[in-house]
Amino acid sequence: MTVQILSICMFVTTFAFLLFGFPVAFTLAGTAILFALTASFFGFMSVDFLALIPSKIFGTMTNELLVAVPLFIFMGLILEKSKIAQELLETIANLFGKLRGGLGFTVIIVGALLAASTGIVGATVVTMGLLTLPTMLKRGYDKKLASGLICASGTLGQIIPPSIALILLSDVLQGAYSQSQLLQGKIPSNPISTIDLFAGAILPGVLLVILYCLWLQIIIYLKPQYAPLIISKGKKYTLKKTLSIIFLPIILIIFVLGSILMGIATPTEAASFGAIGAIVLSFIKNSFSLKVLNKAILDTTKISSMIFLILISAKIFSLVFIGLEGREILTSFINQIPGGVIGAMLFTMILIFVLGFFLDFIQIVFTIIPIIGPILLQMDINPLWLGIMIAVNLQTSFLTPPFGFALFYFRGIAPISIKTYDIYKGVLPFVIIQIIVLLLIAKFPQLALWLPDKLY
Repeated sequence: MTVQILSICMFVTTFAFLLFGFPVAFTLAGTAILFALTASFFGFMSVDFLALIPSKIFGTMTNELLVAVPLFIFMGLILEKSKIAQELLETIANLFGKLRGGLGFTVIIVGALLAASTGIVGATVVTMGLLTLPTMLKRGYDKKLASGLICASGTLGQIIPPSIALILLSDVLQGAYSQSQLLQGKIPSNPISTIDLFAGAILPGVLLVILYCLWLQIIIYLKPQYAPLIISKGKKYTLKKTLSIIFLPIILIIFVLGSILMGIATPTEAASFGAIGAIVLSFIKNSFSLKVLNKAILDTTKISSMIFLILISAKIFSLVFIGLEGREILTSFINQIPGGVIGAMLFTMILIFVLGFFLDFIQIVFTIIPIIGPILLQMDINPLWLGIMIAVNLQTSFLTPPFGFALFYFRGIAPISIKTYDIYKGVLPFVIIQIIVLLLIAKFPQLALWLPDKLY
């Protein structure tokens, strides 16, 4: 047995455990420590190598950027549990009530707004499904179209800032770029920040929203029975009430995102402002209570604990994988791929797309990017462009049958009358749209780079 074979066995074993449904955090850390001890037994690695683990954990604990993660999660949960998101959806649906397909357009628009407030795909898909699916089915919307709209709109939380995925991805890419510089004998620097990634994701996110709406308009034209005209008989709001319901959450999002993009506040500072702003907004709406606050705090703790436990475990995994010379094997393999940089990027995009069927974005960001990122960035690939490509790719894999995570979230709240086949068929047009956007960003990198260049 050689150290290279051991590193390959480690990766295959980890992937097998994940496919069998073992807890991600314990699988990553447990497999890494098991193979580190095995390597030590065969003399391939000193057991003292594991002494580097505490410094890796301490580096994560002292990373101020990661404080933004629980704060943004808390902000989104307050908006959800205080029924502000539900009221926003009902009000916009009322405004679009006189348009054919108005409820469908509402799902897309509110999905984008929830994405900008929660940043969590699962939360957005479940919230949108619970709030809109019964009404859409009752009003005669096609089951496939309704399923596709809700799932696709829910995944906008992956790309529209302030996305949790973008925050975590920016942190990992900074580390990957520093390592790529060290491997080339250069002084490390941080050419990409969370602010850059947020700015770079705005145009692709807006483009996706526009193309979703365009596709819905095409469906309305070709098959009007799929999205019937609905005469709203719900709540009637005065103009003042309507404006307050719609614009107060939007103003909060603009303040949070705008302060980040304009360089007024760091993502962590803006996230704390957003968390307090969400509480104030719920006070204004008279929907705040200690019960709401308690539920938001508990759910924030659960989600954040899961994210950070996976993060720490992934750092242990990547440390041992590198110690077993796994990166050298991967570097050699990628350098042998035909097509140079294009071939390497194509391989990476296909790998991330396929892994997205089985693994959550957190697992991919923390396990794959730290290993493969430094290899790609040594090829003079723009780290900001690479980050946006990865983010859009992960969003696409969330939707792709048969294992897309958004489909599982939706299946959990969809009635028995909607078959799994209906969900798969409904999301396919949106998967194609996302692949088109991914190809456009690959062909025209300025879609991701133009706004950051203009702002900074």
